[in-house]
Amino acid sequence: MVSNRCKLAVKTVLKTLDLHFVLVDLGEVDIMEDLSGDALLTLKMALLDAGFELMDDKKAVLIEKIKNIIIEMVHHSKEDVHVKFSHFLSEKLHHDYTYLSNMFSEVQGTTIEQFIIAHKIERIKELIIYGELNISEIAWKMNYSSVAHLSNQFKKMTGLSPSHFKQLKDKKRSPLEDIM
Repeated sequence: MVSNRCKLAVKTVLKTLDLHFVLVDLGEVDIMEDLSGDALLTLKMALLDAGFELMDDKKAVLIEKIKNIIIEMVHHSKEDVHVKFSHFLSEKLHHDYTYLSNMFSEVQGTTIEQFIIAHKIERIKELIIYGELNISEIAWKMNYSSVAHLSNQFKKMTGLSPSHFKQLKDKKRSPLEDIM
């Protein structure tokens, strides 16, 4: 789950199946009932029909938590992004960053850093489209050391400079679930 709409959709599925939940959060659901084999299969199928996958593999769950924390921080946080992701992920998930990084790379085929960069670039596109901030303000908000650093990374990922992207009539953005 990568958005509030996703959480709402999962809540709807749970209510339809008459399951009572304690928590529905990004990438995490805690229900009150103990599910038998048939009930678990019914839940898996209902979630699949709604476009979601039930994960019970511990590695897959941890990977999903990493993704959701990054997405939440980059796209949904009201605060400016001024923390080291490595420290933040380690503290939030209670694992050494090296362990998280190695597992993420092994399972996803890309690094956490590349995943973060891809999401930051998508967020920068959004901020450029909104037009409320200039590129210097966007660089500061997204925790880049300089406008040049942001511009170089943006061009490397999109093939366009931020100013050229801003001039495009048809600005291409990607849904969050399609980013890496």
